[in-house]
Amino acid sequence: MAAVVELIGASKTYGPVEALRGVDITIHAGEVVGVLGPNGAGKTTSISLMLGLRRPTQGQARLFGLDPTELRARSRCGVMLQESGVPDLLKVREILDVFSSFYPHPMPVDAAIAMAGLEEKAGARIDRLSGGQRQRLYYALAVIGDPEVLFLDEPTVGMDVEGRRAFLDGLRRFVGQGKTIILTTHYLQEADEIAQRVIVIDRGRVIADATPSEIKGQVAGKTVSFDSRPTIDPEVFVGLPVKGLEIVDGRVRFLTNEPEAALKALFERGVPISNLEVTGADLEDAFVHLTHHVEEAHVS
Repeated sequence: MAAVVELIGASKTYGPVEALRGVDITIHAGEVVGVLGPNGAGKTTSISLMLGLRRPTQGQARLFGLDPTELRARSRCGVMLQESGVPDLLKVREILDVFSSFYPHPMPVDAAIAMAGLEEKAGARIDRLSGGQRQRLYYALAVIGDPEVLFLDEPTVGMDVEGRRAFLDGLRRFVGQGKTIILTTHYLQEADEIAQRVIVIDRGRVIADATPSEIKGQVAGKTVSFDSRPTIDPEVFVGLPVKGLEIVDGRVRFLTNEPEAALKALFERGVPISNLEVTGADLEDAFVHLTHHVEEAHVS
């Protein structure tokens, strides 16, 4: 399978700050990859190197086997940034007409409008779009060139629930065409739903690279949450088989491989419990487990 995106021993420093440290990433054609990481972990720097927006201090970045700054590589990519800075006085169809002229084999403008769910806003000026509609416009601009690889940076920020659901459905159809998708998002459920593979970057290094199921399998098996009033003392949990304890506004949440034993001990210690939920660990739990360097209870 052909490599679409590669970082080979890539490091990047900004003065005394080492943002990336010898990162190796290979993404193949047709893969849907979520790139996750805490703020400042090196996630954005990695994407910038992949796109040729920045140069690695050491190592290489390759896009379709070429230098990412080459037009032959860039013309095969679509990029959706959080804020694209398009001219507000143009209309939706007008800006898409302009962008389509930049690509050798663009998709029809009407097709891009339909993919983004903007049919009713095709004739509207950009400054009259809502935040969620702007995000959908940025998506239409990213796909207008009919790209082979699509980079999406926090694509659903500002969308309401229905807009997010419609966007994800449209993205799945795009994935069905064999496109390569590289997604960064703070909505980890999105990565869990769409990505076939998740790369977690922390402190400038890749700390996990696996399927969502494999990554979730690295954490304790169950998430337990319940309400407890008055707010309980974290010392109550000393000696219990729990990890990642959080107590926020009276809501208790922790991870455990032994939910029955943990709850039995809490009942015996007189902890008031209501609205109890026990669920399987999700990708957010795994992300927190991987990127928390010192586990400690957070109480507020």
